[in-house]
Amino acid sequence: MRARTRAPQSTRQRILQTAHREFYRHGFQGGSLNRIIDDAGVTKGALFHHYDGKQALGFAVVENIVALGIADRWIKPLSESIDPVHDIQSIVRGIVKQKHQGDSLELGCPLNNLAQEMSPLDEGFRRRIETIYNAWRESVEAAFARGLKAGRVRRGVAPRRLAAFVVAAMTGIVGTAKNAQSGELMAEAGEALIQYLESLLP
Repeated sequence: MRARTRAPQSTRQRILQTAHREFYRHGFQGGSLNRIIDDAGVTKGALFHHYDGKQALGFAVVENIVALGIADRWIKPLSESIDPVHDIQSIVRGIVKQKHQGDSLELGCPLNNLAQEMSPLDEGFRRRIETIYNAWRESVEAAFARGLKAGRVRRGVAPRRLAAFVVAAMTGIVGTAKNAQSGELMAEAGEALIQYLESLLP
């Protein structure tokens, strides 16, 4: 009985992870349900049992995979930060290093990819994507606010504006490096952001 109870959840996760890879590589509109079914090793009936069509599967990918990626990369590391300058610099360095590996540079950022592709076309996607961007900005803003209180950030800066800038900068850095297919551009732009953050120290 216990094994049978776990099997549907395992199938659901396998479909979700496979769909994420498919949409990341081919975009949502170019993503194929048939490829997802084949790659996940499930039947069409199983996919539609768990997800009511391609749109619902796309929403689930945004909410359960893409959102978790931003949480793991940004929100959790900054959740208790009182030294946001150095902590964000460390995150930026990690992203630049990661993008040099595998197909990460070629494919860009899953969140930004879906934002550019789907936000103008589907309000459900746009709202879900904006929820992630909002959570990201709020985590950076809160870290800068704590840094100000702890004396780790120079006085006079505005945490909300800084958060908006950092998120926009990282989105642009990854997006332009993807378009140029240039790890060098990624490294140069990342270093420029790191140097800017240095100017926020007291």
